Amino acid sequence: MAQISGADVGKVKAITDAGMSGGLPIDKSLEKRLSLMKLTKAHIEKATKILKKNINPSIQKHKNQIKKLNAVIVSSGFHECIDPIAKILGFKKVYANKFTYDSAGNVTGFDKKNPLSKPKGKVEVCRSLGKDVYIIGDGATDLEVFESGAASRFYYYAESVLRENVASKAYKTVYGLDEILSENELPTRYSFPRSKLRVLLLEGIDKNAIKTLKNEGYRVDHFPKALSEDELISKIGDYSVLGVRSKTKLTTKVLHAGRRLHAVGVFSVGTSGVDLKTANQLGIAVFNAPFSNTRSVVELAIGEIIFLLRNVSDQVRLAHSGEWQKTTGREVRGKTLGIIGYGNIGSQLSVLAEALGLEVVYYDISPRLSLGNARPCKTLKELLKISDVVSVHVEGNKTLIGEKELAMMKHGSILLNLSRGKCVDEEALARSIKSGHLGGAGVDVFPNEPKSNGEPFFSPLCGLPNVILTPHIGGSTVEAQGAIGEFVSEKLLAFLNFGDSTGSVSIPQARVSGRGTRILHLHKNVPGILAQVNGILAENGVNILGQELKTNSEVGYMITDVSKKLPDTVLNKLRLIQDTIKLRIVYP
Repeated sequence: MAQISGADVGKVKAITDAGMSGGLPIDKSLEKRLSLMKLTKAHIEKATKILKKNINPSIQKHKNQIKKLNAVIVSSGFHECIDPIAKILGFKKVYANKFTYDSAGNVTGFDKKNPLSKPKGKVEVCRSLGKDVYIIGDGATDLEVFESGAASRFYYYAESVLRENVASKAYKTVYGLDEILSENELPTRYSFPRSKLRVLLLEGIDKNAIKTLKNEGYRVDHFPKALSEDELISKIGDYSVLGVRSKTKLTTKVLHAGRRLHAVGVFSVGTSGVDLKTANQLGIAVFNAPFSNTRSVVELAIGEIIFLLRNVSDQVRLAHSGEWQKTTGREVRGKTLGIIGYGNIGSQLSVLAEALGLEVVYYDISPRLSLGNARPCKTLKELLKISDVVSVHVEGNKTLIGEKELAMMKHGSILLNLSRGKCVDEEALARSIKSGHLGGAGVDVFPNEPKSNGEPFFSPLCGLPNVILTPHIGGSTVEAQGAIGEFVSEKLLAFLNFGDSTGSVSIPQARVSGRGTRILHLHKNVPGILAQVNGILAENGVNILGQELKTNSEVGYMITDVSKKLPDTVLNKLRLIQDTIKLRIVYP
């Protein structure tokens, strides 16, 4: 690319913004920018290659629709950069500026005879196109065309940038090309404009999940922290999809306030913060990531077992404060690890622990297949009495380890809680540590956790010897968050785009491999719904290509693929079926 200083990059951006916002005439904007950038043909060719790789995905997905339209590009940009993009997307013609060069291929300026290099040049070009012109753009010159009467409509395209002074005067602000196509009954890929389906992501969800959803054309708002119940209730009504981690609580009140809510993505392993019964009743599909952070939690547990048996944390603290206090620790080899909850995390911990020489026992309320040499205990009491280290990995948030259970544990043993904050009574644990009955503890989860970094934290375990306290970081690795972001966002897209509810922990799981128009019908689980839907379709000559109905105790979810687009009269009849919860149409 052209050699340009950081300061000059800032100047170029400021000049560009001034031109796009109407604060600087187009000819002056072009002159000022080119004077700062010493461009050559090679620079422009390289920039064009980069642009070709970064075409807006939601626009690119509509290239077949663009080819069918009488669509042209009118831009104050340059042919050399725009023409290759226009060719990929199927635009009929491009009106743009042109660079001028010297014999060595250096850019000397631009063709000043071209009307698009002059103030009101875009107005002139658009007038030449005919009477019924719709203009899509995000700059002051696009608004100028609209206000001059050269275009009957100006859609401000806000997917990338929102300039309020321009957008406020547009015919309409849109967030995706599909909105414009749908509004004007032009060919579109989707049954409903995706950019109208807003997504709210909380708690700093992985940026790749944000990118994935945006690339599919959905409008995404994201925030770094959790919201309170009242904050959520005030916001959630505007959103079709909600993404959270473990701190956000989706109560009955919150879910009922989500009048447009179709799906919830829990970017975590557990779903204890979601009222799944209410979600089911309201037809809201809830997805989580049951496996994606397993390795991260297991690695933290292994590290803490080693550190606690060697009393490393206290020695590190003393060394940092200038004290030299060598103590004798214990090896992990030959010790017994008791795992409470032998699910995804517990069983993987079992495998790694055995590799370190630990003997593994486990207790689970459901029968589980033992991995390696691990053996099950018949009761929790049995496990607690024989274990040198106990690690808790259970679902739910009920107190499992209290005063009574701690008293059953071996003198000098270690307790880990990387599961749920209320699973272990932390007051009782603190007393057991202070009395010397337990030799240490590692705790990553707490009954009351701050909502964001920087907020004060308190636990009765603070300051106790050989106790490792971590701020709920079990799954907080780059790898885990990336995997969770990818897994949950893909589940959300499968449901939003195709109606595939596989993996949902709320509504019934159903999917159909087919084509055509897809009817997604969520309803109360009562007899006769299937017959009513098929009767309406038959009465209107609609051929069924594929169908699946899955139910649970309260809700039924029916996916039906049909051979043609359904008129509104048929859709209204389907909506009016008694006990319908939600009806949605998608084009797979």
